[in-house]
Amino acid sequence: MIKRIAVLTALVPAMLSTTVGVASAHSAPHATPAVVTLTYDVGDAGQWAGPIEQAVQNWNDALHNVRLEPTSTPGSADYVYEATSGWPQATLGPIFPGGNGDVQLGRQAVDEGYDATRIAAHETGHILGLPDDYSGPCSELMSGHGPGTSCTNAKPDAAEAAQVDKNYASGTPAVRPHRHQVVIDIWSGRVLTGSR
Repeated sequence: MIKRIAVLTALVPAMLSTTVGVASAHSAPHATPAVVTLTYDVGDAGQWAGPIEQAVQNWNDALHNVRLEPTSTPGSADYVYEATSGWPQATLGPIFPGGNGDVQLGRQAVDEGYDATRIAAHETGHILGLPDDYSGPCSELMSGHGPGTSCTNAKPDAAEAAQVDKNYASGTPAVRPHRHQVVIDIWSGRVLTGSR
């Protein structure tokens, strides 16, 4: 009987250390991928500064794998916002750090009655890799001008945010694509795309 007690006394600490090891392995937090940070420059955005700030905040509130931040060094941003007199257009991403994306915020769409913040958020969606879907409802940001001038929604819906998070889920790619595609959003109904 004494031998059995001695054996049990020796086994209990060994069993506890094994159990503790297993428990701590299961309770360890899962590693999450690093958040990709994209920097932008608003130096040439003029009157679009307020709408851009709100559009960026809307995207940052919806995303987990990428964060948009203003650049601290002009000329070093991953993408730029520019005020233009024409139609809105943007580089179709996803743009990654070291990229050279461009968002041209054309005044013509605002002059036709479209919401400036929705335009800025929509064009930022292109930078993040989302194409147009003009047949979508107002709740879908990438529906752009499709729902008409009464639509002022400037927030991505859950599916759009999920697609952007998927675009950046692997972090920064080792090789960037060489093709540079620009999406021109003719908010009056015509759609042109081109590459340069």
